[in-house]
Parts: sequence; structure tokens; C-alpha cells
Amino acid sequence: MNSELFVLIGEAIAVYFLVLWAHSLRSRFGLAHFYALTGGLTAVMSWVTDAGVKVVLPGVTLMVGSTVFYTALLLGVFVVYVFDGPHATRIAISTVAGVSIMVPLIALVLHVQMKLTDAPHLAYVPMPSLRINSASVFATAADLIFLAIAWEFLGKPQLRVPLWIRSFLTLLGVMWLDVFLFATGAFAGAPVYRQIVTGTLVSRLIISVFAFPFLYLYLAHQNKIHGMVIEHRPVLAILKEVTEVRLELSLAQQEIERRKKVEREKEVLIGELQRALAEVKTLRGFIPTCAHCRKIRDESGEWHQIEDYIQNHSEAKFSHGICPECTELHFPEFRETPT
Repeated sequence: MNSELFVLIGEAIAVYFLVLWAHSLRSRFGLAHFYALTGGLTAVMSWVTDAGVKVVLPGVTLMVGSTVFYTALLLGVFVVYVFDGPHATRIAISTVAGVSIMVPLIALVLHVQMKLTDAPHLAYVPMPSLRINSASVFATAADLIFLAIAWEFLGKPQLRVPLWIRSFLTLLGVMWLDVFLFATGAFAGAPVYRQIVTGTLVSRLIISVFAFPFLYLYLAHQNKIHGMVIEHRPVLAILKEVTEVRLELSLAQQEIERRKKVEREKEVLIGELQRALAEVKTLRGFIPTCAHCRKIRDESGEWHQIEDYIQNHSEAKFSHGICPECTELHFPEFRETPT
């Protein structure tokens, strides 16, 4: 029994460190590897839980699936929400929920395939229970969302809850919520329901006390070495942001359509202005001119001096001088005398 307990503790420490270490590398490699690890741990958790692997101690039973892998997932989602925000957390939750759905489906397909082909029973692949796995998926998704809500509620400035208390109460609250949601969904109505709830509450308290130092030390360490500020978001930030993102996308789409419309209208207006400018500033066709005084008749029938007409219908401007012939005729005193 002691050896089983030591093995369980060693497994838990190794997996907790693995998850937190993967998250600490996000500044170098992003969060893709962290999401991959989260999906892998979710699959292992499902298999180990379906197999019923556990360690029995006097007065308490520790399920390996929840003690090691589920708690590691909680720690991972916890630190992602604290340091990376609701968007990254939703990706992590989607990864956990998606893998939790796929693993029992794959196991079921394998069992059906072996039965149809008359092959030996797959003893090493546990046969999934629809009720238990459905309760597990629902409880896990609800737990992870509750984690974010509880963290923000306890982080309200007016409550002045220290970081270590805030971390422990959030972790314990998620653990106990999972007990009620999962046990109710999977075992409600069964004679052992109350016994399962009572025993699991005790085991989850022990797990929370054991896992809390890893969580708190990581939060404090990351906040110290990277100079990160642990944000105080609205209590329903993880849910509100979904609506806000959809609203922002809708508004952005509307803004794009509005700008496209404005651009089209601008192009039409520019074309019309260019055509109007061409009509106004270009002299073309026949220009009626008086044969005697050289005045020009416009479209309305009025007569204008040639200078006025050209200036009004083109970009040309006039300046005046006297040609040599007119100088000789009208101003002979100013004519040039040969030297």
C-alpha cells in the first residue's frame, strides 16, 4: 500500500511539473505544444478513469485519473487563464472537451469492430459508459468555466483576498464542484451515490492541499520573473468575451461593408467630377465667332469677348501686349529706330 501511494505521489509531481513547465515555455514557442499536451493528458485521464485505476488508503480512495491527470489539467487551465486570458482558456477548454468526447467514441468503435470481426475482446481498452462519459464531459467543461469565474470573484479588490488563499479556494471550489456535477450525472439514483459524494469530497480536499503549493509557487514565480501583473477581469469575463468577440466581428463586418460602399460611391463621384471637368475645361467642336468683332457666342446665345470665353472654358489665362504691326500703326513714336 505504501509503495502504491509513493508511486501515485511521484506520478502526480511529475505530471504537475510537466504541465507547468510546458506553460512556462509559451514565451518561446507559444501555446501550441501546451494545447497538445493538454489533449494527450485528457486522453490518458479518460482511459485510466474508465479502467478504474485507484489507490485505496484507510478511509479514502484516490482515483489515479482525478488525482494525477484531472488535477494536472486544472492546473494547466488555471495558469493559462491567469496569464494568457479568456481566449487562450477557451481553446484549452475546447481541447479538453473535444478529446473527452473523442476517446470513448474511439474505444466504442474499436469494441464494435472487434465484435463484428469475431476477434478477441479488447481487455486493455475499457468499454466506455455513455452515462459516465457524458457526465464527465459536462462536468469538466463546467469546472473549467467555473474556475475562471471563481478566480475573478475572489479577486475583487474590495474583498482583498491574498493570492495564496485565492488560489487555494478556487482550486478547492472547482474540485468540489466536479464531485457534485460528475457524481450526480453518473450515479444519481444509485444506492452508493451519497457514499461516493462523501468519499470523493474528502479525497479532493486531500488532492487540493497537495496540488496547491505547485500552483501558488508557479503563479508567484511567473509573476516575479516576467514582471506580469495578474489582471482583475470581470467575474463573467470568460463568458462575456464570447459575446463580445461575436459582437466585434459583426461590427467589423458592418464597418467593412460600409467602407466598401463609401469607396464605391467615391469612385462614382470621382468619375462624374472628371467627366464634368473635362466638359468644362475642354474646348471642342464648332465655336460660333462674329466675323467682324471676333466675339464668341455661348450655348445660351450670349456673345462674349474671345478672352472671356476662353478663360471661362479652359485653363488658359490672358495677359496683354502690343504686336509690332499695331505699334507701328497706333504708336509710331514708340517704334524702334535702326542704329
